[in-house]
Order: sequence, then C-alpha cells, then structure tokens
Amino acid sequence: MNIQKLEILLTFILLLLSAISPNLFVIAQAGIAQLSSLAFKFLIPSVTLIFIIILILKIFKYTELVRLTVTGIIAGLIATVALEIFRESGFRLGTMPGELPRLMGVLLLNQFSSGPDALSDAAGWVYHFWNGAAFGIIFSLLFGQSKAWQGILFGLLIGIGFMMSPVVKSLGIGLFGFEFKNGYEFATTVTLAHVAYGFALSFLLRRFNKRIPNIWLRLKPSLLNNYI
Repeated sequence: MNIQKLEILLTFILLLLSAISPNLFVIAQAGIAQLSSLAFKFLIPSVTLIFIIILILKIFKYTELVRLTVTGIIAGLIATVALEIFRESGFRLGTMPGELPRLMGVLLLNQFSSGPDALSDAAGWVYHFWNGAAFGIIFSLLFGQSKAWQGILFGLLIGIGFMMSPVVKSLGIGLFGFEFKNGYEFATTVTLAHVAYGFALSFLLRRFNKRIPNIWLRLKPSLLNNYI
C-alpha cells in the first residue's frame, strides 16, 4: 500500500501540531511566557489547523489517516477520564498538592490575581482534556492498533516527563514531588494515573483502529517507492 507525499507531510504536521498544546503549560510554568498569551499564539491556531487538516484529508479521501486522527482524539478524551479517576482521587486524598485543571484555567484566562471562577474552571478542564486528546492523536498516528505494553510505556513516559518538568518545580514540591508530604505519594498517584491513561488509550485504539496498519508499516513501502 502506497501513501502519497501529501499524506506523509500532513501526518508529520499533525504530530507536530498535536505536540504543541501539552507543552504550552510546561513553557508557561518555566516562566518563559504567560499561558494566556501562548494560548492565543499557539494553542488556538494549532487546534484549528488540526481540524482543517482532518477536513483536507477527508476531501482527498485519505480515510485511514482521518480515522487514525479522529480515533486518537476520541480515545484520548476517554482515556483522560481514566487518568482523572486516579488524579482526582489522589487530590481528594491529599496526595496531590493542588487541582491542576483549575490552575490551568486561571493561567489561561490570566486570572491569577482575581482567582478561579466557573469560566476559568471550564477553560482549565477543556484544556486538560484536549491535552489528553492531543496525546491520543500522537499515539494513534504512531502505533495504530496498539498493544497494552505500548500504551502503558507511553503513559509512563508522559508521567515521568511531567514529574521532571518545570510544572512540578513551580509547585514547590521538588523533582518527582519527593518533597511533598511522604515523598512517594505524589509520584505514585501521577504514575498510576498515567498508566491508567496509557492502558485505556491502547485498549480503545486496538478496537477503533482495527485493520489499519501503523504509520511505520504504511510509510515503509511509500518511502521505498517514492524516494529511493
């Protein structure tokens, strides 16, 4: 099966665009720029472009790539619910230092001085779930019909990256959150939450992407035929 050059290009553009949203919060917490500013410059355009590309792919009848992208969004949103079961439970039990979606919303709407309200909470949760969808797109495009170990590893990598990021440092709990309470509680909660996300993601995509080969199997013959 051959893939046109346009499809190859759009696949990698989708991967790049999907990686933007999850990194904006990290950039903001590193003190590089305000999240509200980053949202207008990068978040809204990247989300818009993703859906424009889906439309272009649909017009050009690249049905498999459309399906991989859309199922990635759906599976990512559902898998975020699995993550939230552990994260929210951890927050309620005191193993998390704060409500991150609420913090995201305050930063998105630049309301740090006035504090959260219903609108900022809604914005934070939408952003949080879109990040789950963005990771879902990346995973679906890369792995297609994924296996459980791939999803778990993917979730672990996201969790480890988060615990080593400026976000955790900005919370004042140290690397991996070891300075928070008993030291291991934060890391345990984050790890379990992201393992749940990765497992749910792989479980769903194994069914959603049935009979669609992953990007590596699909690109290999195309690269051989078009570029060699």
